[in-house]
Amino acid sequence: MNSEPITLRRGTPEDLPSIERIQSASPEASQWNVREYLEYDLLVAVYAQSVAGFAVARRVAEDESELLNLAVEPCLRRRGIARRLVTELTALHSGALWLEVCESNQKARKLYVSLGFIESGQRPNYYPISNESAIVMKVHS
Repeated sequence: MNSEPITLRRGTPEDLPSIERIQSASPEASQWNVREYLEYDLLVAVYAQSVAGFAVARRVAEDESELLNLAVEPCLRRRGIARRLVTELTALHSGALWLEVCESNQKARKLYVSLGFIESGQRPNYYPISNESAIVMKVHS
């Protein structure tokens, strides 16, 4: 990665093909219909004039939000992009920010803990394909 900055902005309909490609290349991420992301708070990280990652969250109550999905272009991971996206969402969503993460996704769990998330529960057999449990995590902003 060169010295070109990473910028964050709201996602647009024009970003959906890139978001869909990143999501498809990220089997650990939820594989949802990306068009529905436009109904929520969709952020994209832009690097070298291309979408490098995305995060989407929704408000579920006055003081609670949920991180629905997060993924970064595989070749650009471990460069702080996911961290910046989650930090920005935390700033935009006052109160508690909740998420569910696959129990085996240790890299994501480590990232979330480093951002102040705490494990607050487990949903057994949450993921239908693998029957794997989800770890419920939250952070307060």
